[in-house]
Amino acid sequence: MEGERLFEVEEFSAGYYGLCTAGGMLSAGITHLAITPLDVLKVNMQVDPLKYRGISSGLITLWREQGHSALWRGWSGKLFGYGVQGGFKFGLYEYFKRSYSELLVDQRRSAIFFLSGASAQVFADVALCPFEAVKVQVQTQPHFARGLTDGFRKLYVNEGLSGLAAYRCAIQYDNHITSCGLPMSGFLLLEIVIMTFYVLPLLLAVSMIMFSTFEHSVDLMYQKVIQRRKEDCSRAEQLGVTCLSGYVAGSVGSVISNPADNIVSFLYNRKAETVRQAIKEIGLVNLFTRSLPVRITLVGPVATLQWFLYDTIKVLTGLPTSGGHTRHEKDPNLLRQ
Repeated sequence: MEGERLFEVEEFSAGYYGLCTAGGMLSAGITHLAITPLDVLKVNMQVDPLKYRGISSGLITLWREQGHSALWRGWSGKLFGYGVQGGFKFGLYEYFKRSYSELLVDQRRSAIFFLSGASAQVFADVALCPFEAVKVQVQTQPHFARGLTDGFRKLYVNEGLSGLAAYRCAIQYDNHITSCGLPMSGFLLLEIVIMTFYVLPLLLAVSMIMFSTFEHSVDLMYQKVIQRRKEDCSRAEQLGVTCLSGYVAGSVGSVISNPADNIVSFLYNRKAETVRQAIKEIGLVNLFTRSLPVRITLVGPVATLQWFLYDTIKVLTGLPTSGGHTRHEKDPNLLRQ
């Protein structure tokens, strides 16, 4: 029913941010778990593009050679890792957007979205890092470990804490991540500098663009398409706007992040020792096109489903859906979702 609510939460209260964190954990964990087979295929396509040429043929090859269980390899890392990552990303994005709107009253809304997305993404990437390190190892090395718990133990035994965190550069592209292992014995300190100053700004830029794209897409839908305020729309209409805006944001992010995703996968699987060498081996055209269809297939629907589940949780507790630049009732100078 349109007016039915599970319970009510006061907006911008501690309970509100807790709900957003919980909603982010559920939406991100469930959606990433659902597309585990496509993620396994994507990683293998980047490692061996000659063998895994397309989505259908690649899935069939994996099934025939390694069995149906291979398609779900690394599922626990995706469920729990991306759940934690999603909780940090959505919960902190809400918090930082509120905080920056108070501090930067005279700034353009895009600046607030950019800063909020980047700030939340830093914490989310750090939280996801150890989970992703195990997940990629499990997906690309069939006999590495049976799952998340076993993988944590083996990485710790083989590389110590550095294997899980200290020399791992977690690379986030909104609703998809790849890890780049940086053991000191394998890479020069220069490569850590390159990854820090090249990849980190890029992953933050992708997150900023995706959040901003979502927010502006929602605003555009209400102003130009529906031509009504969000408060005057039904729940179904609001969630429809959320889904369309989420798909646009996910598709934009997948296109922008694809080159860096290919480079990181090349480095992680020791097919190149430097960023420059990886670009040379991959080729300029392949850098932008390799695995792009499967990335769009992954990221677009994942982003859509994440935002849909996240906003469904919000509306069931009496909160407005995300995006749509209305003003806060108590202070008209503050942005409200």
